[in-house]
Amino acid sequence: MQFEFKILDYLQTIHNPVLDSTMIGVSALGDKGMIYIAFCLLLLLYPKTRRIGGYLSICLAIELFVCNGIIKPIVARPRPYTINPNVVLLTKAFKDYSFPSGHTTPAFAMAAGAFRLKRKDIGIVFLILGMIMAFSRMYLYMHFPTDILGAMILGSILGWVVCELVMRIEERTKKKPAV
Repeated sequence: MQFEFKILDYLQTIHNPVLDSTMIGVSALGDKGMIYIAFCLLLLLYPKTRRIGGYLSICLAIELFVCNGIIKPIVARPRPYTINPNVVLLTKAFKDYSFPSGHTTPAFAMAAGAFRLKRKDIGIVFLILGMIMAFSRMYLYMHFPTDILGAMILGSILGWVVCELVMRIEERTKKKPAV
């Protein structure tokens, strides 16, 4: 854990007003999953993107349940600022646990899901958002680097697997003869 504090403490040395406000803004986009929900709703609005919007909505719902409902309470890892109370937070403190990052996991779940559905354009958007979101969470001292790594891995696996399963269910329901 000491190496993780070295990384987080180094990030504290690069703080400046522009990065501070940018990272606060990026991180706020992930609060309560609002950016991810909004993106799914936007995709669901248009017939051309409705299918992928449905898939990614399912990814998002399952990711939320697995990440925040199961893994965070089981692991119960404290946030870095609770261990190092000397750090000056730029945002409000969260009361939940640190592992995995609930701001980063959905971006990687949706990126992996989009790539599985062969929508590289959407996948790249979420991959970039996920990387910026991940950096913001460490910059703001909200998560350890391994929380971020775990979120990237967990989100990627969940997104891929959920889309794969939904695709298989979709295939099977199309093949069933009408009664």
